[in-house]
Amino acid sequence: MKEFIKTVNGWPLIVKLLLCIPLVEIFYGICRIINQAASKNWLLLIVAILTVIPGATFMWLLDLIRVLATGHACLLG
Repeated sequence: MKEFIKTVNGWPLIVKLLLCIPLVEIFYGICRIINQAASKNWLLLIVAILTVIPGATFMWLLDLIRVLATGHACLLG
């Protein structure tokens, strides 16, 4: 699972920015769940689950800002 996250973090910036589009942003939510499940951090796993459905309305903006600033989405870098 960690290799999948490393692959996603290795994608070009334009692809990461396209994944921040509101409807496509669910992909980053799934990546957050995979990342936190692999690290067995239960509190952040719950937060990651909440970013998929109720949090997707605002997480796209946070992810967009974070990708532009650091090159990685929230909870993935």
